[in-house]
Amino acid sequence: MTTVLLAIALTIFSPSFEAGGLLPVQFSGYGEDISPELVLENLADEAKYLVVSFCDEDMPFTDEYCHWVCWNIPATDRIPENIPSGAEIDEPFHAVQGVGYGRHKYRGPKPPFHAKHNYHFTVYALDAELNLPSSATLKDVKKAMEGHILQEATIRCWYQKE
Repeated sequence: MTTVLLAIALTIFSPSFEAGGLLPVQFSGYGEDISPELVLENLADEAKYLVVSFCDEDMPFTDEYCHWVCWNIPATDRIPENIPSGAEIDEPFHAVQGVGYGRHKYRGPKPPFHAKHNYHFTVYALDAELNLPSSATLKDVKKAMEGHILQEATIRCWYQKE
């Protein structure tokens, strides 16, 4: 993927969980299954849209398993908690949600057999809107982003059912 990173590094954190730490149960498939709040710092003035993805790094037979992908989020320094479900959403902003874990919505971690899985949220700042149908997958989104990425940042966490 071609990335045009700016000199200013984008950073991401969440008031909902500690970077590298346990994702609280309310953000899991065993809890309320709601997306956590994500906060961005040093977002470039040139950024027009954001893409956010949430992936499982420990699924067998794949490098990453996408639980959530949302794009055409108007550039903002905060993605609030509990983004609603739907292929296209209008609140808290207009955006498109692709297919992640089989649905058009955030799907929290739900690793089987009390296994510990590692996850990451990645936010991409883009200079252009993506013209993709809501049936697009993360792979499709990554291809469409080529040449339009200004910045990206990742925050990791893990989840294990108690």
